[in-house]
Amino acid sequence: MNSAGADVVPSASWGRRILALLVDWLVSTLVVIAFVGWEDYQSPGGVESFFVLGVFVLESALFTWLMAGSFGKIATGLRVVPAQGPLRMFNPLKLLVRQVLVALVIPPLVFRPDGRGLHDLFAGTVTVNKPVFDAMLERDRRRS
Repeated sequence: MNSAGADVVPSASWGRRILALLVDWLVSTLVVIAFVGWEDYQSPGGVESFFVLGVFVLESALFTWLMAGSFGKIATGLRVVPAQGPLRMFNPLKLLVRQVLVALVIPPLVFRPDGRGLHDLFAGTVTVNKPVFDAMLERDRRRS
């Protein structure tokens, strides 16, 4: 607990978060290629790279809302949780805006000493390792 009495949630390492982002981007790229085909995807001047960005934002927001993490975060053992209080479902619109902020790149690069970027501050989230997430689940089960 911190001096105010609230639980301090330890955030995950940046290395693992970057790996999760790369996994998400790769999967989003493969989804776009599956729909538009390799020839159209690699053609110069195409808009397919913007499709990848859209798939990334939608996938990561939807998966985080439903499963506490994007595909990449789940695959790398990370979860997105409330920065304070018990585990709960997030507002899906807030998660969508959070992912748009991630897509802008700058908010994740501007972060506080606790490892939370501007996108996390906006949404009231923190990215944690799976063992921390499991401990939070157990804590909330004992409280209820």
